[in-house]
Amino acid sequence: MDVIRVAAAQIKPILGDPEKNRRKIARFLELAHNDDVDLVVFPELSNSGYNFSSTEQAFATSENIPGGKTIKLLERMAHEYSMYVVVGINERDDNALYNSAVLVGPEGYVGKYRKVHLFFNEKDIFKRGNRFYVFDTRIARIGIMICFDWIFPEAARSLALQGAEIIAHPTNLVLPYWQKMAPLRALENRVYIISANRIGIEGDLTFTGRSIIVSPKGEIIAEASRTHEEIIYADIDLRLARNKNVTPKNNVFEDRLPEAYTL
Repeated sequence: MDVIRVAAAQIKPILGDPEKNRRKIARFLELAHNDDVDLVVFPELSNSGYNFSSTEQAFATSENIPGGKTIKLLERMAHEYSMYVVVGINERDDNALYNSAVLVGPEGYVGKYRKVHLFFNEKDIFKRGNRFYVFDTRIARIGIMICFDWIFPEAARSLALQGAEIIAHPTNLVLPYWQKMAPLRALENRVYIISANRIGIEGDLTFTGRSIIVSPKGEIIAEASRTHEEIIYADIDLRLARNKNVTPKNNVFEDRLPEAYTL
């Protein structure tokens, strides 16, 4: 496929209430389906909320990947709606917790990514992941990073070097910088980026909204509000992400000289 319809679902998860969060995810999946979306991205930790008061609270709202209730819901609806979905999940693996994101499609569970770069108090609750993944699906090659991963250029670059055409980016942003940097990350890697942020307040944290979809030309092609739950959409041409030429004589990958970048 060359042209597909993508979306970012900007929602307000409820801290500590996975059942209500699943109902909200289902409602927004239905809205995306009504607009013929091929891929929709949801925020970080959509199943649980974010600002946990303790590891015990986080553990109580976690689930296994695959096999958890949220993943089963996504599998059912992705199959019914023939779409791909990326959702941030509070993942339990035995006694460990991970800030993860899952990719599910019409064929079922595709894969997961565990956040590598943990932000602030996340370090007290979650174990970090150790690598980035790109998943080859029927619609596109989809890479995943989560929220604070963005501040490390190596994250998006490693996904692009693995062949990602789209970077799905579930977020719970509280800092004001990403929307300024996203066009640069997309441009320097010649990829589409779909950042799904959340809104609302949890304890001492205020989330910033403004979910965005960015093109390989560094253009913001869709942007949400700061304060409202909503879905933003874009029709994207993947041929643009496959073309890494900046000029007829400059290619962002072929012109790299890794041996020059050593310390």
